[in-house]
Amino acid sequence: MASNKKLLVLPGDGIGPEVMREVFRVVDWMDKRRAVTFDVSEDLVGGCAIDAHGIPVTDETVGQAMESDAVLLGAVGGPKWDNLDFSIKPERGLLRLRKDMELFANLRPAMVFDALAEASTLKTDLVAGLNIMIVRELTGGVYFGEPRGIEELPDGTRRGVNTQVYTTPEIIRVAKVAFELARKRDNRLCSVEKANVMESGVLWREEVTKLHGEEYSDVELSHMYADNCAMQLVRAPKQFDVIVTDNLFGDMLSDAAAMLTGSLGMLPSASLGDVDATGRRKALYEPVHGSAPDIASQDMANPLAMILSFSMCLRYSFDMGEEADLIETAVEKVLAGGLRTADIMQPGKAKVSTTVMGDALVRELDKLAA
Repeated sequence: MASNKKLLVLPGDGIGPEVMREVFRVVDWMDKRRAVTFDVSEDLVGGCAIDAHGIPVTDETVGQAMESDAVLLGAVGGPKWDNLDFSIKPERGLLRLRKDMELFANLRPAMVFDALAEASTLKTDLVAGLNIMIVRELTGGVYFGEPRGIEELPDGTRRGVNTQVYTTPEIIRVAKVAFELARKRDNRLCSVEKANVMESGVLWREEVTKLHGEEYSDVELSHMYADNCAMQLVRAPKQFDVIVTDNLFGDMLSDAAAMLTGSLGMLPSASLGDVDATGRRKALYEPVHGSAPDIASQDMANPLAMILSFSMCLRYSFDMGEEADLIETAVEKVLAGGLRTADIMQPGKAKVSTTVMGDALVRELDKLAA
């Protein structure tokens, strides 16, 4: 296959470098066994960038991200940088990348591998075979709306203000991503808002409904209030295929869906921008878990969410669905074989290190490619 797939790797802080190391092994395997070559560069983001440059991400790193076909990010943050001013905390590096790259659609799959179904806090029959995709609008809504802030009132009390605001183009572009994903899955989309009490929710529902009629009438569309969606996720999660929702509700619902799977250490994510004139879209892939500084440098972290994030990168940035399926099948077989890192440990299973989990995954890839 053709090379020149430009991949910027930002391992970040805490366990980020450890889990990213296992991704490098998969990249090397792809090169040797599948003749798929990536043009890989590596840089700093988060606390490590603060230590090196005094800021959580440099203009040069952002420039590299803008020129890359995809960005892989490990994790950022840790107690070492907790006392810094909010404007230069490690997390601001990630937020700047999302903003400058205009990554408006956050894809959060909640998939339960058969071997881990019993690890969920829900009954096994409710989650076995679960495969939901939550599409969260990432650059608008209450987290970015103006006016915002805390103000002093004449009577000496204070008022905090945040504004929930969406425009038609913001809603349409994220809904299109969700409709397109639904077409490639089970062809069902549930749009989630609070149209019963919020004007922004009314607009959201109207615009998604209009888009459905104009361009996606082949997709089964339903609407649901966010509070009911939260309830349904823990009552009967397999009723959903793709969920699309705004920034605030997406933040909450994707975390709720994540815990249906038993561990944040298993969950990947993707943040996508618009398709440009060449057919390319900016994209950043990262695991849902944080930097876990308490276990950093101990070879204990679960690398599978980072590896599955790379699988999403292959699928959505490079149109390499076959290779993405290969990685996901390898993960499933490793888990079926009984290997577990500490975060997903179950009675009767074999507890292994980050490195050993990576070893096992590469062995499974070898078997699948034989």
